[in-house]
Amino acid sequence: MSDYSHVIVEADGGSRGNPGPAAYGALVRDPQTGKVIAQQGRTLGIATNNVAEYSGLIAGLELAREYAPNASIEVRMDSKLVIEQMAGRWKIKHPDLQPLAIKAQGLAPFGTEWTWVPRAQNAAADALANNALDGVDIPLTPAPAGTAAALEKEPSDLQKALQGWGPQTAPPTRLIFLRHGETPHTAEKRFSGSGGDNPGLSETGRAQAAAAAEYLTRVGEIDALVVSPMRRTRETAEAVAGKLGLEPVVDEGWREVSFGDWDGHTFAEIQQKWPDAMNAWLDSTAVAPPGGESFDTCARRARSARDGLLARYPGRTVVVVTHVTPIKLMVRSVLQAPMSALFRMELRPATLTEIHWYADGLPSLRSFNVEPTLL
Repeated sequence: MSDYSHVIVEADGGSRGNPGPAAYGALVRDPQTGKVIAQQGRTLGIATNNVAEYSGLIAGLELAREYAPNASIEVRMDSKLVIEQMAGRWKIKHPDLQPLAIKAQGLAPFGTEWTWVPRAQNAAADALANNALDGVDIPLTPAPAGTAAALEKEPSDLQKALQGWGPQTAPPTRLIFLRHGETPHTAEKRFSGSGGDNPGLSETGRAQAAAAAEYLTRVGEIDALVVSPMRRTRETAEAVAGKLGLEPVVDEGWREVSFGDWDGHTFAEIQQKWPDAMNAWLDSTAVAPPGGESFDTCARRARSARDGLLARYPGRTVVVVTHVTPIKLMVRSVLQAPMSALFRMELRPATLTEIHWYADGLPSLRSFNVEPTLL
């Protein structure tokens, strides 16, 4: 067993006849190296395609629980039905699928991401399922002992959602994300990531930070102030700290994504100088700018930083002074939207976004892109 902080579960299933002879395939992959940590392919007897797909998902989550018990998880499947149902966007109407979905939700850790991928990108799990159906000998990895008992004792996220949030529920952890104030790069719409020029606030940005700080004094008791290490966020946090009487805690996890060679350039300049790289970057959040960092990598970093705050400040209120990308990634994760949604959100300087995380693992977006100067 290794100390993986984040893993990808790939799963598939199918039947020859629907219903007919069925099997599933599942694997756990280290996204940093691409290495398969564990895999499993197994026949199911006679079943439908959808039952086989859910069985593959459950097997993948069980493997992740055994081999990467402390890791956050992204599930990738080419089954639109399973992904949309697990993300809570589609209802689960078929009685054969409901208990499987509940079991999968019970295995999925807090913050699991559900990602649909084209069939071609799920070839490894598909091959495991087909090899199982063809009788190819595949070493099986048993599920951890006690899994079934644990599922019976602890309700799944789906069950919790159906129960609702009653008055007896413990208070949520409130994370109030504050984007830094305007910089010269912000005003000129230039890419400004970590590792670049690291500009400070402009005069307008300082006024925006002061307005945000004044607004936060009216929010109520705030327990902690966390800040990205970059100059513009630290200067914004200074204004907040002065009003709230809190000492800013620097957390590397909340720094902006690195744009590498693109830093300091406008979108038009990048399209002209790096057209192929720009197109590839827009097509996939796994692609990084030359010398930079992908959105997927930034997402893993931000998830780890978020989980740290939830563990340290349960039921309390934390202001996080950070950047456009980490905030958008948090919102996208809560809404279970595709990664492409990042390009469809506008987040202005010195605006506030509030997300509540409940003790049962359910998040709630309370506000987005709120401008204190307009309140």
